[in-house]
Amino acid sequence: MLPRMKTALVGCGKVGQIHAEALAKLPESHLVAVCDADLARAEAFAARFGGQPFTDVATMLESARPEMITICTPHPGHAEPAILAARAGVHVLVEKPLAASLEDCDAIIAAARAGGVNLSVVSQRRWFEPVARVKAAIDAGKIGIPALGVFQMYSWREPSYYTSDPWRGKWDTEGGGVLVNQSPHQLDLLRWYLGDVASVSGDWATINHPGVEVDDTAVAILKFKNGALGSIITSVSQKPGLYTKVHVHGTNGASVGVETDRGATFIAGVSGIAEPPLTDVWTVPDEENLLATFQEEDRATFAKVDATTHYHMLQIRDFIDAIQNGRPPLVTGEDGRAVVALFQAIYASARERREIRL
Repeated sequence: MLPRMKTALVGCGKVGQIHAEALAKLPESHLVAVCDADLARAEAFAARFGGQPFTDVATMLESARPEMITICTPHPGHAEPAILAARAGVHVLVEKPLAASLEDCDAIIAAARAGGVNLSVVSQRRWFEPVARVKAAIDAGKIGIPALGVFQMYSWREPSYYTSDPWRGKWDTEGGGVLVNQSPHQLDLLRWYLGDVASVSGDWATINHPGVEVDDTAVAILKFKNGALGSIITSVSQKPGLYTKVHVHGTNGASVGVETDRGATFIAGVSGIAEPPLTDVWTVPDEENLLATFQEEDRATFAKVDATTHYHMLQIRDFIDAIQNGRPPLVTGEDGRAVVALFQAIYASARERREIRL
């Protein structure tokens, strides 16, 4: 049995709690340090989850000597601790999105390459059983060649959500709105299913959150490098929230899809995942009758786990295994950069009123 991975955590807020709870379930990990700009919060977090509290990342890296770090700060604050850790030879797992800008993404990736460390971005929905089922069907050629990918999110955020933390809802401290905060998981799934995006045309609006600077709704048309088309409608303006779905349609006429979330998507540290992710479309030839069976399996699996932390745990386990076995993690830093490139291209298309090539 390999030694436990000495782990540090930066950002002792709401999503940091999910990471700490997931780490506590992993015998492969040992939380040795936590870091937050607020010393009292770092101390309270350490008292709850373990590890030595710090307020400075560089000091923590020097003193605690972690082997891997998980970064849970607001998005524009991901780059600095990630780069410091990579330069110190520490493997880096970053909450989604990788960063708020491509410049920060590139700096993080360059530091990881120079430091010879693994870099990954949280996209735990790849481990949802119905999400993996769609990927397996595509890879097995069950829908022919993927030709159309559709991402729809009709969700909700209370006005109090934007005032719950001072960085929310502002361009300079959050980097964007629904595209940056709630949509990266499904943007990642579209790319995972259909490949790299060649160009984007899109627009955004703030429909019913007055006083919020950033988008609560966005739409886009995608052209993939393999010739497939895609569409995005993503919004947190439907009260109380309807659903979030990703569907893929193939050249043989078959379709597969997943409802990743129902109602309003959960808020880290505030709410949990209340309903199971489900396979909601399955018209694979000779397998049409499997939809009910798949949904029964999905509900049974959901009943056995705490979905709010379970899939984070699975991704962190994959990351640790990748470190220990010298392989890339399932979600790479380049995957994270591609998601940022995609939502930044939608913003650029809206700003410049033209199609943007990636």
